Amino acid sequence: MVGTESELVRRTREWFPTAARDLPWRHPGVGAWAVMVSEFMLQQTPVARVLEPWRQWVARWPEPAALADAPVSEAIRAWGRLGYPRRAVRLHAAAVAITERHGGVVPTELAALLALPGVGSYTAAAVLSFAHRQRHVVLDTNVRRVLARTLDGRAHPDPAPTAAERARAAALLPQQPAEAAEWAASSMELGALVCTARNPDCPRCPVQDLCRWRALGHPAWDGPPRRGQAWHGTDRQCRGALLASLRDTEEPLARETLVAGWPDPAQAARALAGLLADGLAEETEGRVGLPG
Repeated sequence: MVGTESELVRRTREWFPTAARDLPWRHPGVGAWAVMVSEFMLQQTPVARVLEPWRQWVARWPEPAALADAPVSEAIRAWGRLGYPRRAVRLHAAAVAITERHGGVVPTELAALLALPGVGSYTAAAVLSFAHRQRHVVLDTNVRRVLARTLDGRAHPDPAPTAAERARAAALLPQQPAEAAEWAASSMELGALVCTARNPDCPRCPVQDLCRWRALGHPAWDGPPRRGQAWHGTDRQCRGALLASLRDTEEPLARETLVAGWPDPAQAARALAGLLADGLAEETEGRVGLPG
């Protein structure tokens, strides 16, 4: 690493212990399974919404085998309104795979983790880094934004990571695994708390004098328009409404009854087809319920 990059890493790691949030999955003694549950839940979901569902989940299913023994319908119900409920189905499938292939223990090797349902490169690296303090590139949206601003002088990173971006992130990793894990957590926290997408708090930033974006006068984003995800009236909202109806009843509902609760019959039929295809619902003789 060149001087600026090594200083960025050093200062961010030193800032972290006094600035980091007290998140339960960071507490001493929290195991890899609980960390893995947090990573599934935190995908596209704010921390504040995850805290209580995570506590309830790990209290009910403290190990993968406990979840694997439960029907997938219970995982979907427990997921509640976290959004993107396919994550619950995939987490249940991962628990089954961990139980059957790894004796109920979350793997400590990257290839084995990547072979689990629902585990991509980010989730695998995060679990190994945060649970086992291994040396891996953990490149989430917050980390990418910190690096884009401090090193490139850009308000935001590209929509998807490039090979060059991944290579640079790898070059930034300290050689010692524990230090690399600290950098992963601290750079993510810096993006979440200080170098935020909309209102960065530059005066509080521990690396403000190293930041190229600040030195250039905070130039505006010149890439593709950044749009928030719509919700009202979308297929996602419709899917959520149908799934909520299924979660709230123990018995399958007649298809006609289920879709009648949504004002657009064509959209409801389309949303139901998606739920069935994604394994979030199943239909038998015209009645629809949660799977398993």
